[in-house]
Amino acid sequence: MQTTYFWIGLAVILVLLDLWIVNSVWRSDKTLGTKAGWTALVVVLPFVGAVIWSVAGPRGVTKGPSSPEHSKG
Repeated sequence: MQTTYFWIGLAVILVLLDLWIVNSVWRSDKTLGTKAGWTALVVVLPFVGAVIWSVAGPRGVTKGPSSPEHSKG
């Protein structure tokens, strides 16, 4: 029974990681085709796609905070 919880927990972590990757890809400054390709890779092959993205994925977020007040500490 505990092994089942382990795999469920691992699957939840993988899904959250993949959602974070897809969000990061779509916030990058790459072309629409590149974004769609990375999204398809991560959705079709979640673990392998995450590993490949961590090595070769797009970097740089182009959209910052929504207002100057939001970024004040």
